[in-house]
Amino acid sequence: MGLKSRLKFTVAAAGLTFCALAGLGTSAGAQEVFRNTVTGEALDVEGQAPKEGRDTPAVKQFMQTGVDPYVEVAGCLPKGEEIYLESCSGCHGHIGEGKVGPGLNDSYWTYPKNTTDKGLFETIFGGANGMMGPHGQDLELDNMLKLIAWIRHIQKDDVADADWLSEEQKKNFKPFDIKAWEATGKAAAEKAQCKISGN
Repeated sequence: MGLKSRLKFTVAAAGLTFCALAGLGTSAGAQEVFRNTVTGEALDVEGQAPKEGRDTPAVKQFMQTGVDPYVEVAGCLPKGEEIYLESCSGCHGHIGEGKVGPGLNDSYWTYPKNTTDKGLFETIFGGANGMMGPHGQDLELDNMLKLIAWIRHIQKDDVADADWLSEEQKKNFKPFDIKAWEATGKAAAEKAQCKISGN
C-alpha cells in the first residue's frame, strides 16, 4: 500500500472512530427531550421545575429514559395517591373516573401520547387543552413520578396495550379495586419502601 493510500485509510479510520465515540457519548448521557402536549415546543424542565426533588435516582433515570421507575412500586403509591387527591381529583375524579376532566383509569387517553410515562409527564408538566393547566412549577419532579405511578395503578381496564408496563408487569397486573386498596392495599403499601435500585 502506497503512502497516499495509507494516508486515506488513516484519515477514514480516524473519522469512523470519532463518529463511533461521538455516538456513544450522546447515548450514554443523553437526556430525553420533553415537549408540550399541545404545541410540541420543548419544555424547560430544568428551568421551571422546583429545585427540590430533582436529585433522586428515579428522576435521573426518568430524565434519561422517559420511563417512570416508580410504576408498580407499592411503597410509592401512598404518596402518589396523596398528590393525586390534592391536585387532580377535583377534575379527574376520586379514582380517575373523570368529572370535568377526562377519566384516567381506563384504556382511553385524550392524548394518545399519554400511554407512555414520558407523554403523561409532558401533559402534567406542561398542561394541555381545556382546564388542564401546567403543574411543572408546583410539583417536585420526584413527586410527579409518584403521581404518575398512582395514575397507572388505578387502571381498571385490560392492560394488554399499556405501553407503560413491561411484559412482566402486565402478567402480574390486577385492575384497581378501591375496596381492596382501602381494606388492605394501602396499609401494606405504607409499610413498603418507595425505592428503586440505586436509592
